[in-house]
Amino acid sequence: MLWTVLLALLVLLLLQTQLSLCLRELRTGGSSSPAYSSSSSSSSSSYNATQQRLPGAIIIGVRKGGTRALLEMLNLHPDVEVAKAEVHYFNMEEHYHRGLAWYRAQMPFTLPGQLTVEKTPGYFAAPQVPERVWDMNPAVRLLLIVRDPAERLVSDYTQVLHNRLTRHKPYQTLEELLLNKGHIDTGYKALQRSLYHQHLAHWLEVFPREQIHVVDGDALIRDPFPELRKAERFLDLSPRISPNNFYYNTTKGFYCLLSAGHDKCLDESKGRPHAPLSTQAFKKLCRYFRKPNKLFFEMVGRSFSWC
Repeated sequence: MLWTVLLALLVLLLLQTQLSLCLRELRTGGSSSPAYSSSSSSSSSSYNATQQRLPGAIIIGVRKGGTRALLEMLNLHPDVEVAKAEVHYFNMEEHYHRGLAWYRAQMPFTLPGQLTVEKTPGYFAAPQVPERVWDMNPAVRLLLIVRDPAERLVSDYTQVLHNRLTRHKPYQTLEELLLNKGHIDTGYKALQRSLYHQHLAHWLEVFPREQIHVVDGDALIRDPFPELRKAERFLDLSPRISPNNFYYNTTKGFYCLLSAGHDKCLDESKGRPHAPLSTQAFKKLCRYFRKPNKLFFEMVGRSFSWC
């Protein structure tokens, strides 16, 4: 009888001990398990490494030069993460005065070793921007994508015209804005944005030439891969973008992107038909740009097949 009581007490004690251990594990979420602790620590470490970082590269312009296409194409690279929207930090006072913490908060989350890229085409023509970018990071890499300045001007006007028509606002024709008594109106803002040599001069006062990579926007549209390979080298990225990442969309008239079995085409504003401009006015525009273009070619050490 005594042995039966002692055995029952022993079993009860063992059950109580087991129950106590189970309750402790439930309260701690199982952290007493060595295998779980290791996994949890690794997961936490990985999460903490993912953070918003200031950009290591910025696409500074030009407006209507192909900045969105370049950004999306660079984003094909596994070591690149891009800011999804134009930030306008360095060229808008209300944004700039919010400080670098605000700017960083606009960036994507990245892992160590990944490159953050931001693009705001308004940076290129804003004279206060180069010094501000230098103050943020004097080692930042800059990408400048350019296209025929006359074509860029017409594309610039076309976008403004589309916006005004959408909002039912009045508008002037391109020829009315471009010509004054039959001569080129040098005060027209869209024309001033196409004077690449003037804007690049501000950047070269602050940054060395080798820190600015010039992308041929016209070539990027015709055949994206060679221009992307040059950009990869400039950004010290491993060559991970290939010709298989692109396919020509005959309906849209330009290349679309392929990544991990998914395709992506730029939105409908890309490839929009240009606003009309007479042949005579366009020829005047081309003649006007001859000297500014030559100065730009000398600055960058290469020439382009522009009008």
